[in-house]
Amino acid sequence: MGTSSKSNSDNLDLEYAVAGAISGFVTRFACQPLDVVKIRFQLQVEPITNHHVSKYRSLLQAFYLIFKEEGISAFWKGHVSAQLLSVIYGMSQFYSYNVLMHEFHNYPLLNEWKYSTKFVAGAGAGFIATTVSFPFDTIRTRLVAQSNNHVVYKGICHSCSCIIRHESPKAFFYGLLPTLLQIVPHTGLQFAFYAFFTDMYKKCYNEADIKFSNSMISGSAAGLLAKTIIYPFDLSRKRLQIQGFQNGRKSFGSFFECNGFIDCLKVTIKKEGVKGLFKGLIPSQLKASMTTALHFTIYEQSLIALKVLRLYISE
Repeated sequence: MGTSSKSNSDNLDLEYAVAGAISGFVTRFACQPLDVVKIRFQLQVEPITNHHVSKYRSLLQAFYLIFKEEGISAFWKGHVSAQLLSVIYGMSQFYSYNVLMHEFHNYPLLNEWKYSTKFVAGAGAGFIATTVSFPFDTIRTRLVAQSNNHVVYKGICHSCSCIIRHESPKAFFYGLLPTLLQIVPHTGLQFAFYAFFTDMYKKCYNEADIKFSNSMISGSAAGLLAKTIIYPFDLSRKRLQIQGFQNGRKSFGSFFECNGFIDCLKVTIKKEGVKGLFKGLIPSQLKASMTTALHFTIYEQSLIALKVLRLYISE
């Protein structure tokens, strides 16, 4: 009996990991264009307004300009590294979350603090997934940040060798601190908000299970709220990841220089005002709503499909 129980538990853990990987892959492909525009906004020192020195001036203008100058493929620039990031992150995140929640169930007192427990489990999962997948995020950011006129990296392998040769392995983890400060509460908030909104939806429509529409609506609301709360950390992370990458940014205007996370916030406020901390917020909110809705919905649907497949094979 013990062996069978252990086998079932291992199968469930594997299904959580596989569903997380599928969710990460599909979500990344669908939302990558918004991510590219968001990163370009975050890295632009000049104001994102109709200003003569600004390259990107609005969401629609940025989409049009990138398409005009670099072609449709630019919206999926760095996509391979982004997919590696998303698959590894999604797999690590949902696997870690379910393992942590399973452990928390061993303590009945924690069941009284349902949303707080989900926040802690989500935060822990975010910490683990971010640390494991962070080098791919740095590579992706640099591939997206470089212009077609000043190509420094030709691909993932080339970027890895260049960073190791000309900088150091530590460069893969530039911006890890603000990323963890961002992702840990962000992931915790996502899981807590998602649980809250799905519960509210089930009560309103008298449903026992989480349906497709519930996942989409609850995921969208959770993503929007969570991203808005932690956004300045996201901006700092991107700006720290391009330090030492001046050559790839020559046609994008002034280069943002800083020394660490706190200095990044100080320099941003000094040069661009408090509004500078929220550059790229609109595409980021759109992306967060879409991403989180897809992330949870595809995860839930993948779990259902994997369960059906498992039952079919066992028969």
